[in-house]
Amino acid sequence: MAKNKQKRRWGDRRDATLVREIDSMHAFMPVILPGRCDNEACIEEIVDVEKIQAYVDKKNATNPDYKYTFFHVIAAAIAKTIYLRPKMNRFYAGDRLYQRDRIVLSFTAKKRFSDNGEEALIFLPCDGETTIDSLHDDLCEKVSYIREDGNQDHTTDMMDIFVKMPRWLLRIVRRVLFFMHYYDITPKELIKEDPYQATVFLSNLGSIKLNAAYHHLAEWGTNSVFGVIGRKHKRVVVNDEGKAEIREVLKLSVTLDERIADGYYYSKTIRLLHKILQNPEILDLPAKENVDYE
Repeated sequence: MAKNKQKRRWGDRRDATLVREIDSMHAFMPVILPGRCDNEACIEEIVDVEKIQAYVDKKNATNPDYKYTFFHVIAAAIAKTIYLRPKMNRFYAGDRLYQRDRIVLSFTAKKRFSDNGEEALIFLPCDGETTIDSLHDDLCEKVSYIREDGNQDHTTDMMDIFVKMPRWLLRIVRRVLFFMHYYDITPKELIKEDPYQATVFLSNLGSIKLNAAYHHLAEWGTNSVFGVIGRKHKRVVVNDEGKAEIREVLKLSVTLDERIADGYYYSKTIRLLHKILQNPEILDLPAKENVDYE
């Protein structure tokens, strides 16, 4: 993420700065592998949740109106990780590499947990001042709003308009939208809360008792990272003393566009995320606070 907003230059997008110092391999990649889905890489991590559980229990001891959950911890940890590892906030568009101006997390939320319960989309900006408390409050406010009868997110409102068109017209609209996206001339009103324009699209499958798995990226938009949180389950692990014991864990799966950075950068990013999740009290501090994880 660009920590200091820069003046727009020729070649920049409205929401991102063109990466001008780039090696030939990353400049040539979109020529031979132009699609985001052509460049997917999937990383899976098993997260020991013992310390997260103790942290969440401590946060909830004061009986807040909206309880803190594992999801809040993981979402805040991802936001902090991306702030400190800014290449994770890059994307390719129009065959060029860009650095996004801000961190945005997006989610889907069920309005009601039932077979017929509608889904809504949530768009959550974060910055260097974000803490788990500010993220928790913002997210709870947005979820409460969309779960009230008659309320709907902006992106769903836009889709409701498009799906009323005949199929032949909708196909033309699709081609026009992709053309405008390529040249960054899409009307802001159409995409201002589009989850596929977010830094990370995060899915909490654990909340519906499913395990984490690979999830594809999408050619539409600028989303380069898709995270899936699995359900808690027991697993035999080896502790620091080399002894086997049964612990509660969950699987975190991340699919990313491998063009935005290299394997070494991803490895250090995952180490940082792991350090934060095993020391969740770090999230009480603003995202801009550095973490020693080497």
